[in-house]
Amino acid sequence: MWGFDAHHIYIGNLMIFCTPEKKHSITSCCHCPGGGLNMPIFILYFLHVLHRITLEIMTLQPKCEDVETAEGVAITVTGVAQVKVMVDNELLGYACEQFLGKSVMEIKSVILQTLEGHLRSILGTLTVEQIYQDRDRFAALVREVAAPDVGRMGIEILSFTIKDVYDKVEYLSSLGKSQTAAVQRDADIGVAEAERDAGIREAECKKEMMDIKFQADTKMADSKRGLEMQKAAFNQEVNTKKAEAQLAYELQAAKEQQKIRLEEIEIEVVQRKKQITIEEKEIDRTEKELIATVKRPAESEAYKMQQLAEGQKMKKVLTAQAEAEKIRRIGEAEAGSIEAIGKAEAEKMRLKAEAYQHYGEAAKTALVLEALPKIAGKVAAPLAQTNEIVILSGDGSRVTGEVNRLLAELPVSVNALTGVDLMKVRGGEEGGGTFTFQGGQ
Repeated sequence: MWGFDAHHIYIGNLMIFCTPEKKHSITSCCHCPGGGLNMPIFILYFLHVLHRITLEIMTLQPKCEDVETAEGVAITVTGVAQVKVMVDNELLGYACEQFLGKSVMEIKSVILQTLEGHLRSILGTLTVEQIYQDRDRFAALVREVAAPDVGRMGIEILSFTIKDVYDKVEYLSSLGKSQTAAVQRDADIGVAEAERDAGIREAECKKEMMDIKFQADTKMADSKRGLEMQKAAFNQEVNTKKAEAQLAYELQAAKEQQKIRLEEIEIEVVQRKKQITIEEKEIDRTEKELIATVKRPAESEAYKMQQLAEGQKMKKVLTAQAEAEKIRRIGEAEAGSIEAIGKAEAEKMRLKAEAYQHYGEAAKTALVLEALPKIAGKVAAPLAQTNEIVILSGDGSRVTGEVNRLLAELPVSVNALTGVDLMKVRGGEEGGGTFTFQGGQ
């Protein structure tokens, strides 16, 4: 009979506890069909014998010394294997059949000899290079070959790894030295060829370097010119966005101020309403207090006090109502004023938009001409801090020519930045009209 898992076994007054790490095999003269039992087992000391077998993982260290490989080279291989008894009923029966009554050391010895035998046989089929360079494949092959044999003993190989590979004739060391020498030889050849090619390439590289330098200088000049043009375009875009943002900020600020004022008015109205409510409750409290304290005296005195309380209450109510009406009218007047200002601003912007749409290009030109003095003022601002400008030139006509050239380029620059042709504007104004810039510019 077999007892599995943890249970208690009694022998008279003696109790035996079976842990999961061990299995108990109970033999007797009785026949018990069905095999395993998963229940407490009662043992009679004169009929049964109790045997134990370990289920713990056992660590083995197989070692094969001076085993010849397929090339006849004697090497030594050490490994580490983890094995355990399988707990399946049938396989556990195999293990008990093979190892029942044996100690853990005896079980390890049997499995170790089996692993070492398979390890020796596989070493004879491989070369030293295959064993040393691909240890994982070698270990997997040993495990694959040995698993069926140990499985028939009820043993499972959990893992098998190669720990070390070495030899006494320094074959592995010589193999490494030959590979190192070959690499060193190839390196020397490579250095010589590299030095030869370096001399050839040096002249070519110098020529290419000069060509690349000239190309780089040309590209640098082009890039610098493009950068300056991009800066001008970016500055124009930034200034436009700043103006739009400032206008939007001012409009939003006006709207927020209007909202704040409306909220303040609403708060004042609510406060006055709360004050009126408090006063009404105070009047009620006073009235009740007077009734409670004066009810017992003479009826005439009670009536007199009641009339006085009602008169005081009516006075406060009327006063509070008048104050609330005053606040409401003030709020309506201020709201109407704010609404009228907003409508006037909206009407002003609508009329401007209609005027710009009606006059088309002329309106655009007027806006540009209106903005030119501001732009000129910003451009000339640094010159305002200059006390003196000295132009070094031996040719007076050259200075005049430079000034004329700058003035001649001004319409082109304005046209590039704004799209307005000052020459056409001037042609349209030759009938006697003139443009006057702010600040005398």
